[in-house]
Amino acid sequence: MTQPASPSATPASDERLANWIGHAWRASTAADFTPVFNCSTGQRIAQTPLSTAADVDQAVDAAAAAFPAWSRTPVPDRAQVMFRFKQLLEAHFEALARLVTLENGKTLAEAKGDVRRGIEVIEFACGMPHLIKGESLPQVASHIDGVTTREPIGVCAGITPFNFPAMVPMWMFPLAIACGNCFILKPSEKVPLTANRLAELLAEAGLPAGVLNVVHGGRDVVEAICDHPGIVAISFVGSTRVAEQVYTRGCAAGKRVQAAGGAKNALVVMPDAEPDSTLRAVLGAAYGCAGQRCMAGSLIMGVGEAGDALNARLGEAIDQMKILPTDRHDDSDMGPVIDSAARDRLFDAIDAGQREGATLVRDGRRSIPSEGFFVGPTLFDHVQPDMAIARTELFGPVLAMQRATTLDDAIDRINTSAYGNGAVIFTTNGAAARQFAQGVNCGMVGVNVGVPAPMAMFAFSGWNRSFFGDLHVQGAEGVNFYTRQKLVLSRWDDSYSRKLGW
Repeated sequence: MTQPASPSATPASDERLANWIGHAWRASTAADFTPVFNCSTGQRIAQTPLSTAADVDQAVDAAAAAFPAWSRTPVPDRAQVMFRFKQLLEAHFEALARLVTLENGKTLAEAKGDVRRGIEVIEFACGMPHLIKGESLPQVASHIDGVTTREPIGVCAGITPFNFPAMVPMWMFPLAIACGNCFILKPSEKVPLTANRLAELLAEAGLPAGVLNVVHGGRDVVEAICDHPGIVAISFVGSTRVAEQVYTRGCAAGKRVQAAGGAKNALVVMPDAEPDSTLRAVLGAAYGCAGQRCMAGSLIMGVGEAGDALNARLGEAIDQMKILPTDRHDDSDMGPVIDSAARDRLFDAIDAGQREGATLVRDGRRSIPSEGFFVGPTLFDHVQPDMAIARTELFGPVLAMQRATTLDDAIDRINTSAYGNGAVIFTTNGAAARQFAQGVNCGMVGVNVGVPAPMAMFAFSGWNRSFFGDLHVQGAEGVNFYTRQKLVLSRWDDSYSRKLGW
């Protein structure tokens, strides 16, 4: 059995990765494997096993065996593991970022942001002795005291997407583990290398065997996680279609489920918006991470007279962007998408937008590297609300511009969407910002902020068909999701003490 490559080395193209179970690399029972690519070149760099339900059983057994001791470990001791894990992540920061770039295609700056945002969740989890504290009320009734505690729930699982190989897994397992649970991570089969390295570093930080396990695979592993009676909770991030399936199936099996799905986030630019900072924010929101994030700005609305100037400035800025292979160009402004299927799907979407009558201002199929899975920054104008590029999540660097007549018109258009992750307004008018924040039907709102994704201490609070469940990932909601409350009512009257003369 081959061992996973270190983050400083490129794995051999024929390397078959293993699962991490009980602090050991175990060969999967899989008969089939799927390729992992260097997205900048299109070359295969490893193979991910499409593991089976039997592999999930092994991971659950290891986690269940570890749970009694880990759940009784004092909370400050669990936090100390997180402190050591953070130190190791900092020490390996550059190598981890380059590993993210290798298997995902992000620019180096974006990959560093991916790792950094994950570390922020570790920092939050280090505060678990405070976060998990209960409440007390002496004399809730005569001679009766009430105390609540937050207790771990058992073996939890996380199913994560390809677009943030470091950050999204670290949305989940650090909080779950610091709360006293054991965890099974199923990373995207397209980006397994970062997850493997995180597991190794957490073991080096002193986490006991079996507390974190990594099982690679596809649909079979997801379904096994949803159905397994030994798993009590599932965290999921991915498409809305799969999020709804995981939520429905997991809940039917009696599990807690938090399932974050897709989005169609809108950027509203008012005539009074500051032009330079707005342009930088819009470019980052639309084309950062090649548009492959659930908080990407994929709709833009120039309100009133703002539309023409915005169109021209965006087109000029796109022409200046460097689209280069990120594995060897640290100064690239945008990298490739995840694979050839994503590239071809986006090319088809650009074709469809033209057929529907939208004006193609900049075409991302032109002037891109010949190798790898590249789609350049694309801009449509005069997009109508009923067009597919205005309604569907494209998950790529395609920005669709609508022309709204007023702020009310822009808000109404946003609120017709089935999704509800984020919406942003650019303005120097406080009244307009307040009206927008109160009026849009979504969970995360930006005012002069291109990507209103929350920091670790706040929940990632998608609404509508962008989220299925009750308690969101991150923040206090994440702590509550991975714990349950116990209430102890104690009665100690003083009759016995009086009898003894105390």
